[in-house]
Amino acid sequence: MFVDFRGQPPPPPWQPPRRRPRLTPRQEKTLAAIIGFNIVLLIIAPIGGATLIGALALLWR
Repeated sequence: MFVDFRGQPPPPPWQPPRRRPRLTPRQEKTLAAIIGFNIVLLIIAPIGGATLIGALALLWR
């Protein structure tokens, strides 16, 4: 199928993508704190969940 594009303006010239700006030291510190907190929760949460399930099981006995 033929499409007539003669009335359309040409596309803009290609430009390389922009580089993402680096994080500031404060942002890096905040991100590290959030990741560290999540890692601690990955270790503690299952233990706490098992403790709560155990406590509920004792309550229902």
